[in-house]
Amino acid sequence: MKMISAIIKHFKLEEVRKALTDAGVQGMTVIEVKGFGRQKGHLEVYRGVEYEVKFLPKLKIEVAVPDDKADEIVKIIADAARTGEIGDGKIFVYNLQEVVRIRTGEKGEEAL
Repeated sequence: MKMISAIIKHFKLEEVRKALTDAGVQGMTVIEVKGFGRQKGHLEVYRGVEYEVKFLPKLKIEVAVPDDKADEIVKIIADAARTGEIGDGKIFVYNLQEVVRIRTGEKGEEAL
């Protein structure tokens, strides 16, 4: 199993959610995060005062999938989240050792 973690722009959430749902993903976690990469923040003006925003708001989506679906899901997320502009985000793929459904005690892929 794999845990896929994607950092995306806020306004792309619905497109990514729909694409994942259409691909059969049954659940996901969405977390509001802040950070920076090559974008390194930007300048904003508030009440006439200019200040630097160093950490930009993004969303982090996490989905657990079987090994054989990981590459497909990564491609689906990348296609749905892409704007072609700097700051589109990143996707990380981790090995997932175990999953347990708390309600039933199911383990492994059955718990997904």
